[in-house]
Amino acid sequence: MARTFPFHRLLAARVLLALLALAALPQAALAQATPIQVTATPMPGGATQYSVPVQTLLFFTVLSFLPAVLLMMTSFTRIIIVLSMLRMAMGTQTTPPNQVLVGLALFLTLFVMGPTFDKVYDEAYLPYSQQKISFEQALAAGGAPLKDFMLKQTREPDLALFARLARVDVDAPGAGAPRAPAAPGNADPAAAGARASHVARAAELPMRVVIPAFVTSELKTAFQIAFMVFIPFLVIDMVVASVMMAMGMMMLSPVLVSLPFKLMLFVLADGWNLLIGSLVASFAT
Repeated sequence: MARTFPFHRLLAARVLLALLALAALPQAALAQATPIQVTATPMPGGATQYSVPVQTLLFFTVLSFLPAVLLMMTSFTRIIIVLSMLRMAMGTQTTPPNQVLVGLALFLTLFVMGPTFDKVYDEAYLPYSQQKISFEQALAAGGAPLKDFMLKQTREPDLALFARLARVDVDAPGAGAPRAPAAPGNADPAAAGARASHVARAAELPMRVVIPAFVTSELKTAFQIAFMVFIPFLVIDMVVASVMMAMGMMMLSPVLVSLPFKLMLFVLADGWNLLIGSLVASFAT
């Protein structure tokens, strides 16, 4: 009579055989992967060439700061605030949606920052990719065009404030909003020399001073533009609310009634053309 083995005994025997087979594998087969080699090779001029794993780690570290760079060091802040304020002034709630506003702000940022990004590519990335300069030199060369762009948009009081808070020994740097150039016949050599000296001192300020000053100036400029955008829509709301109060229509929301008139005014005045054109022209390049 044939003997039958329980199922759990067969399962245990198979697991035991699998473990024995795994233990019989040579150790070299389990340790084929070699450890990551981290090397640093000295280069001419005092620079250091790191190995590929270290460069990859640094690259992904820089990528993690990309959103902050996009928000704090470009024209994105001013553009997205003005577009959000426009939607709020029109009273359209979630129209255009956030994805549309952010996408439009991103492409306008690329358009405004195009000349600056070209300088960064030509002066920093291209020489670094050709191994003509080190990584540290590429960072310094790439930061110069960005700092120049930010200084052109930064007001003098904001720059002086953060320079004073950081205890930077720069006396009243004068990099602010761009001034209107003087007429050729009325040019003052002394004033021109003083402005050049102020700009040179401002260019020497560290990024930890320039970036917060730039963001503060961008917020102020964005609110000023948003105030001008709000005025016509606020007038329409006030007129509609006054008419509805005079007619005794208390149960109907004035916002709902004024929305078609605000949309009609914005479309007839070619509002997108005016707003985007004014936004792009507000940046000093």
